[in-house]
Amino acid sequence: MAKDLGNIKASGSIAVGAVLKLFGETLEYAENIMKTSVKEQYLEVNLKAIKAGYDSVEKRFDHMDGKYGDWMLISGSKALAMGAIAAGLKFYSAYPMSPSTAVMEFLASKCNETGIVVEQAEDEIAAINMALGAYYAGARAMTGTSGGGFCLKVEALGFSGIAEIPLVAVDVQRPGPATGLPTRTEQSDLKFVISAAQGEFPRMVIALRNHKDAFYQTARAFYLAEKYQIPVILLSDQYLGDSTACVEPYDCSNIPKAEPAKADEMEGEYLRYDLTEDGISPRLIPGNSRYFVSADSDEHDVYGFITESAEVRKAMMDKRMRKLNKLEEELTEPEFIGAENCSTLLLGWGSTYGPIAEAVKSLNATEHGKYGALVFGDLYPLPTKKLKELTASVKNIINIEQNATGQLADLIREKTGITCTNSVLKYDGRQISGEEITQRLLKGGCI
Repeated sequence: MAKDLGNIKASGSIAVGAVLKLFGETLEYAENIMKTSVKEQYLEVNLKAIKAGYDSVEKRFDHMDGKYGDWMLISGSKALAMGAIAAGLKFYSAYPMSPSTAVMEFLASKCNETGIVVEQAEDEIAAINMALGAYYAGARAMTGTSGGGFCLKVEALGFSGIAEIPLVAVDVQRPGPATGLPTRTEQSDLKFVISAAQGEFPRMVIALRNHKDAFYQTARAFYLAEKYQIPVILLSDQYLGDSTACVEPYDCSNIPKAEPAKADEMEGEYLRYDLTEDGISPRLIPGNSRYFVSADSDEHDVYGFITESAEVRKAMMDKRMRKLNKLEEELTEPEFIGAENCSTLLLGWGSTYGPIAEAVKSLNATEHGKYGALVFGDLYPLPTKKLKELTASVKNIINIEQNATGQLADLIREKTGITCTNSVLKYDGRQISGEEITQRLLKGGCI
């Protein structure tokens, strides 16, 4: 069409006209808007191109009538960063690594407005230790990377666990191992982050499902990290991080915050690692006028002093692990999509939310049965109530994942004994679509 108009570069204007018609808009303002961005000698051909594109397609969507005029167009990484800002982030440290660098870039662009310190560290090990130091000193802190960088952060993650220093760590996943496909997407770090670092300690792993989730779950991560004094790991991926979506303006009026203890409200001696019933000991900020606050990567007693005592070691391990009992009360069940009386249940996590929702809608419009889906955000500890309820009555359980081994299916089997009857897996670095899920289910004889 552009060739017919005599200027192949007018193809973009043809596309603009097509989009306007698809959404039921008019060409009323096209000329005035084109004058602001197109040189006068090219204006006529571009206006013809817009009209040609407009006339070439049929209207597909209802006119918006300004309904979404105040919504935001935002990427997943920016949404994550905004959630951290809303939670009161004061320090962000990271080493640039695709595809996580967008988080650091956005926070750096807002540091003057927000008062956040953004530090480009010399390496991944420095980045996580800086974040731990900041949190120990009383500043809400976060570090971010991709899978390869998370590998280097592992020992310090354990330091967060044993020293009970809060931490929010972001892993924007890409295909591995090693460098893998650094600008593509995958969901292959789930098992890794659940078990990363030597020894055992409580942690929380949350997968971000969409651009709304990225904001609110990130803000929630800071609350959980501080309340339970644990590392909280956020799993995003290249697809979610770099894609954009229209979302309602975020509501910052009810962002939960967990504050450290106040020295002037405490009485008697201070036991940093007191053996409390729920495992959560009083956390003071160092530099207060009354108490010394210790922290160490060695096993320690209630004061924070190094110990070799077998009895104290067991007591401290039991104390830390008791946090999981209370943390499980905070878990959010996976979101259910589709027919309540479904015979086939799809299971997914993170950024497969949109494609799975689309597939369920398409499948329920066919004559091949009734479909539902559970898409997990909270992954560790694993919420199991809805899962057990729904799997008790369905015929097929199919996990939809962007990895080669079905890591969610393995986790579910480990924690509940529930076994998936089949899998739809994709691990070529490209995001799975709702259409692809639908076709593979119908073609593969899973239903």
